[in-house]
Amino acid sequence: MATKQIKHPYRKYIWLLWFMFFAPIVALVVMLSLVGNGVFGKLPDFKDLENPDLSLASEVVSQDGMVLGKYFIQNRSNVHFRDLSINLTKALKATEDARFYEHSGIDIKGLMRVLVKTIILRQDAGGGSTITQQLAKNLFPRTRNHGFALVTQKMKEWITATRLERNYTKEEIISMYFNTVEFGNNAYGIKSAARTYFDKTPDKLNMLEASLLVGMLKGPTLYNPVKHNKRATNRRNTVLEQQLKYDYIDQTQFDSLRKQPIKLKFALDDHNIGLGTYFRESLRQDLMKWCNEHKKPDGTTYNLYRDGLRIYTTIDSRMQKCAEDAVKEHLTDLQKSFNDHWKGREPWYENPEIISDAMHRCERWKSLAEDGKTDKEIEKIFKQKTDMTIFTWKGEKDTLMSPLDSIKYYKKFLQTGFMAIDPATGHIKAWVGGNDYRYFKYDHVKEGKRQVGSTFKPFLYTLAMQESYSPCYKVPNELVTIRTETGEDWTPQNSDSKYGGMISLKDALANSVNTVSAYLMKQFGPKPVIEMARKMGITSQLDAVPAIALGAADISVYEMVGAYATFANKGVYTEPIYITRIEDKSGVVIQEFIPKKIEAISEETAYLMLNLMQGVVAQGGGTGARLRTRYNLTNPIAGKTGTTQNNSDGWFMGVVPNLVAGCWVGAEDRAVRFRSTSLGQGANMALPIWALFFKKCYAIPELGISISDFEKPKGPLGVELDCSKYTNDKSQGEKPEEFGVQ
Repeated sequence: MATKQIKHPYRKYIWLLWFMFFAPIVALVVMLSLVGNGVFGKLPDFKDLENPDLSLASEVVSQDGMVLGKYFIQNRSNVHFRDLSINLTKALKATEDARFYEHSGIDIKGLMRVLVKTIILRQDAGGGSTITQQLAKNLFPRTRNHGFALVTQKMKEWITATRLERNYTKEEIISMYFNTVEFGNNAYGIKSAARTYFDKTPDKLNMLEASLLVGMLKGPTLYNPVKHNKRATNRRNTVLEQQLKYDYIDQTQFDSLRKQPIKLKFALDDHNIGLGTYFRESLRQDLMKWCNEHKKPDGTTYNLYRDGLRIYTTIDSRMQKCAEDAVKEHLTDLQKSFNDHWKGREPWYENPEIISDAMHRCERWKSLAEDGKTDKEIEKIFKQKTDMTIFTWKGEKDTLMSPLDSIKYYKKFLQTGFMAIDPATGHIKAWVGGNDYRYFKYDHVKEGKRQVGSTFKPFLYTLAMQESYSPCYKVPNELVTIRTETGEDWTPQNSDSKYGGMISLKDALANSVNTVSAYLMKQFGPKPVIEMARKMGITSQLDAVPAIALGAADISVYEMVGAYATFANKGVYTEPIYITRIEDKSGVVIQEFIPKKIEAISEETAYLMLNLMQGVVAQGGGTGARLRTRYNLTNPIAGKTGTTQNNSDGWFMGVVPNLVAGCWVGAEDRAVRFRSTSLGQGANMALPIWALFFKKCYAIPELGISISDFEKPKGPLGVELDCSKYTNDKSQGEKPEEFGVQ
């Protein structure tokens, strides 16, 4: 007889308890399986993890390793773990994930703490997300933050976190995390944050600075130290307290650090400020074209603002600062001199249309006209005073000024273009395109072109030297008339109106004697001179007229400096360049840049020209003599001044063996000028910037700017440079064609 099985009275409750225990686990496993297989949306694969869709700033790097500026939508630049201060990693682990090195992406203990304390006991136990989970969320942001979608999104983050842990080291995860987080004020990633708030690189952050930045991660706006100093201080101290809790610091350190005030060196990354603003804008235009012409491995074109390119340039940040300081130092004084010169009268009194034309060209006028305002109504608006911030050489100034007065104010400013280049490599070392990019957007180095005056004469003299003429040959200093192709007579006069006697080519160039240039032009004609200028890198429009001998053409500083570098480079023209290479965000070189080289003139001709131009800056009285007398530059220098008609443009080009620089100074409108040549000549307007730049560079020995003489060609020269050995008696065997005709 079978024994009847007795059922336990609580059996169904036991099964219910077991079901309640295992059901959530099974459900969780099933859900994780479904999420992992993409049922609730695609999960990032290895390729996605390797290349997350983050907007990275492209960086402009100077030759000496300084970041000059960035192009970005989000100001973010990546760093490696080795680039991080140990203070950052300690602060982050203590605050966000103390067991970071003990878990594999998900902290079970942390989750249980949240379940028990936060959900069941309703106590604040902090979050349960690990650094890796937060990284997953930053790399692949949530699209929804509520309901069932939030649950599946959280599971995606768990799975992504475990995949990150499998594919990356703990150190890589920390650096990736710091690269993805936001710190407010358009600073994305720790590299941008360190620069924005402390003007440092991440490896230089001390404990207080690191704790402040880590504390901001809880709320970049809420704990912004610029706007909420007290709140940010309290949050920083909380981070310090966490480090005390986990024994990263001791009680004594904590007590000392928590009392310290926040010390910021706040500076927003702005395209309009910093070193090389004009250069960076010209570079940006070239890079935009480059990006459109080059494709990434996936077939899409590069994006300058998102792809994290690193553009390595030839600019030396130290030379760039020397150049900008030299411009400011000289133009501060020159502008005061200009204002005093015109005191009581407007510089455009003979050309009042300058102001009227400027009003009609400005965006304010065009906008008002589009709104249906009449000219009289607009003119009335332009005369109404309003609050505005204006540029001065002593800094920005808040004032009350009408738009019309503003136009007049800025029209009086003298502008400049300055560039320096290494003649052997073609590498541009310094570039100053104007006074202040925030107020004057026009670049006077490459974009602007102005009459070059007597700085063009060396091209004419180069042609003479090439034809075996000697710097010592003397010709009469007399008026020369040339009949032009239009049938008109051209008879240039000397600026000092002095004529008579004999003068050597060297003295003629040194004192910029126009009659001698006219005589040379009569011998050769305009076309061979233009061909010579073309060989040396001049690409601007050059009209084949005799007046080209005196620099009637409009040419850029960029072209002129490149051409003069030919003399220092032993006759080889090297195309000026300012990019050496471009790398992608992973450091892979995409393109390298090598300048074009052309043997424009012979080494001997180049050396003869340097000898000629050394006379320009000789203490004995050349037009550039103040380099010696006023600025006490005693090393070998070759140069040429230039002054255009009515003193509208002042130029100076100067050469030492391993650095060539040129400078232009003038107003936006050519009618705005000095009325006297003593003030408006190139030696007074432009030369001082060159001199100050070189003096500042020489004060930095590691720059290695040459103080030695120019190297002579090997072998004997075809002409004698010691003018004392020559006479004017041709019967002694001297051939006129060996010396040139002027």
